[in-house]
Amino acid sequence: MTATATATIPDKLLGWYDAHARTLPWRAPPGTPPPDPYRVWLSEVMLQQTTVAAVKPYFAKFTNSWPTVEALAAAPEEAVMAAWAGLGYYSRARNLVKAARAVAQRGGFPDTVEELRKLPGLGAYTAAAVAAIAFGRRAVVVDANVERVTARLFAIAEPLPAARKAIRAATDTITPDARAGDFAQAMMDLGATLCTARDPKCLLCPLSADCAGRATGEPAQFPVKAPKQAKPMRTGQCYWIERAGAVWLVTRPPAGMLGGMRALPDDGWSVHGNGSGQSPVTGAGEPLGVVRHGFTHFTLELSVVRHQTAAPIAGEGTWWPIDRIEDAGLPTLFAKAARLALAQSGEA
Repeated sequence: MTATATATIPDKLLGWYDAHARTLPWRAPPGTPPPDPYRVWLSEVMLQQTTVAAVKPYFAKFTNSWPTVEALAAAPEEAVMAAWAGLGYYSRARNLVKAARAVAQRGGFPDTVEELRKLPGLGAYTAAAVAAIAFGRRAVVVDANVERVTARLFAIAEPLPAARKAIRAATDTITPDARAGDFAQAMMDLGATLCTARDPKCLLCPLSADCAGRATGEPAQFPVKAPKQAKPMRTGQCYWIERAGAVWLVTRPPAGMLGGMRALPDDGWSVHGNGSGQSPVTGAGEPLGVVRHGFTHFTLELSVVRHQTAAPIAGEGTWWPIDRIEDAGLPTLFAKAARLALAQSGEA
């Protein structure tokens, strides 16, 4: 792409964005003062590896419960984790609380990428997005949508993930000094609505005349992706232990899979291996069936076993009313297991 073409891209894209920007609850309209940094940061953390449609109700729930970063900082971590349940990647929620407390302690959000990166859980992308969108700083913002748009604009043929360095460098060449936040969101919107993964709508794209990927005749081939490796399958058991209208729930260790979340007790399955099959209570349980769940690096088949017991249970936990199980904030895997157990009991 020529230097002249590169120089015209921001104006073309911002003109398109002014007319076609998506309306999202965490955004300010194009050309208006930047939104509250808290709302920008919260949305960007939630949107990591998660769709806009999935995030909207969680964003509403969080901002209703904790309308400011100070309110979130004062919230019990257990309450935040329960509110996050179902959104996945639970380390994000733990870092959310840590970062909120750090921001409250310092009296507000820092406004530079360098200082934002010092907050827990803020990597290069999130720090750049907050700096650009909330504070108008020039920052190179590259999410999955921007990655796709840039790879096509410059026809970057190196496969991912190795291509990310070149994609970031190319994005840097077209990022303007003015309206940096609007430009970043315009790139995101272009990728989400026109320059989609399949069937890009090139005839409607404001950058089609400059796009090297379109010139190849096969823009959808970019970005080039390395072949996917098959995920390993793991197996394990979890236990629905009933007593007097309540079920035994545990809190998972803070580190590791689903760390810090309430859950049904299980037999120690992990990304590295299958569970032991050892129940926390004695006696044979009643097999209820199997639930399957896909994690980033493996797939899990979890057998659900029911026990009804008055005997003591080893380890720490709590008896949770079965008729309030939806309020427990179980992560998706254990919510599936709970639904199976309730269906088998006729209580779903």
